[in-house]
Amino acid sequence: MQTDPFTGRPTCIQGGRLPSDEERRALQHDHGRRLEALARFGAAAAQVGIGTSPDDSLVLWEADEIGLLAGADPLWHELDEAAHAFRALLPIISLEDFGFPAEVEDLLAECGPRLRPISSGVEATAFEAEDHSIYKFFMPRESGRIGGTFEFRRGEEVALLADAADGSYRAMLEKFDLIVRLGGMPTEVIGVTKNEGVLVTKQTLGERLAEGADTSGVQPAPLIPIPSRFLRAHRDHPRLYFVDGRPWLVADLHSKNLVRAADGELRAIDLLAAPLPPDLIAKEPLLADWLERARVDPEASLLQPVADDEL
Repeated sequence: MQTDPFTGRPTCIQGGRLPSDEERRALQHDHGRRLEALARFGAAAAQVGIGTSPDDSLVLWEADEIGLLAGADPLWHELDEAAHAFRALLPIISLEDFGFPAEVEDLLAECGPRLRPISSGVEATAFEAEDHSIYKFFMPRESGRIGGTFEFRRGEEVALLADAADGSYRAMLEKFDLIVRLGGMPTEVIGVTKNEGVLVTKQTLGERLAEGADTSGVQPAPLIPIPSRFLRAHRDHPRLYFVDGRPWLVADLHSKNLVRAADGELRAIDLLAAPLPPDLIAKEPLLADWLERARVDPEASLLQPVADDEL
């Protein structure tokens, strides 16, 4: 374990070197702890009437913001404890830590000499550091939303329609967790900037694929194809994945979101995902039945087999 050159904190990522199995397990554990801490923080905030949607106000909350209120009531005490626990796992950082000037307006144009711009998209701007590690800066929108997710509705010809929508900080943290769960490129969450709300990650370097390369046959092994009668998504390669038993839609693993790692494997660096809505699933018996069978058998058929003596 070395230290990150910008924050001085421990890191298991350095250039294109893949972390050890032990380091990867620790990284996965950190993602899980962060999501649990945010869930606890959100629940505590709701108990005292603080809004949690969008969740930017929680994510940017100063750990000592409650002050004397923490000792006034058990609910406020729990909020204070939850805030400190979450902040320990998602520290407040500054863009100046990475060599950007104060009050930077254009990350691409104003980066320092220690970062080399490599790409800029709708969600994030990516840089390669001197040690070849990849740093990504995810910019929030004025609405407080950040990144992307899916919103679901029932369809006439298919059970569910999935539309891409603005995401949240929780959705972003879930995405990073999913990338690691799927054997994707190791991804660390560095922190979030207080003034701008920029979420910063660090990722292992990989070799990019040819633009437009067909990735339909090289999707991560744990992903399950979804029968077309059950779901239509306006994104490439929609697949099913179970997270602790809960069904998720995972998509967008096209040529720009897969890279070749140092071990020769194709690994995800980005994706779009969201949990399937239980209320809508409950209204679609065939979909609900297939999901239950796919949970046990990823190759489950569209319809449940019928024994010969039942025909």
